[in-house]
Amino acid sequence: MALKATIYKASLQIADMDRSVYVDHAMTIARHPSETDERMMIRLLALALNLPPDDHHGTLEFAKDLWDVDEPALWHRDLTGEIKHWVEVGQPDDKRLMKASGRADRVSVYSFSHSTPIWWAGLATRITRAGNIAVWQVDAAQSVALAALAQRSMQLQLSVQDGSAWVGDGRHSVEIAPTRLNPG
Repeated sequence: MALKATIYKASLQIADMDRSVYVDHAMTIARHPSETDERMMIRLLALALNLPPDDHHGTLEFAKDLWDVDEPALWHRDLTGEIKHWVEVGQPDDKRLMKASGRADRVSVYSFSHSTPIWWAGLATRITRAGNIAVWQVDAAQSVALAALAQRSMQLQLSVQDGSAWVGDGRHSVEIAPTRLNPG
């Protein structure tokens, strides 16, 4: 018998001073059986950091990357279905990123493992011709601390200022400072 996804509910209060985005956003997250709390919370962080200020041109939403190899972790599709932003979580290979680069206006990658520098060293020169790819590293210790906030029902506050994000649940708070690995 196949394992089913675990359902998480999250209510986010986002105050992103860097992008002037101030929204409350509720979502349901289907966590794949093979997905860790850490990866799920990085997906949630990526959503919060990239959520558009309104939904007049579509919105950023969770996709089925672990179920369907042709989908990213998140994507922003406009009202016609065109992919505006493709977001990967983890360490995708260069072929996947180049394919995504051709399908979307923007591509973002959020890597959070201790092995990110090794992965990036082998990938950096292979994606230089794609000018629409942004690769971000979340420090491994920060991503582990973020994973500790995971609960089946979450109410989180996210504040962003000067490139740093503070995520809290009312009892604990974690600072996340993603580092851009490729020039922008």
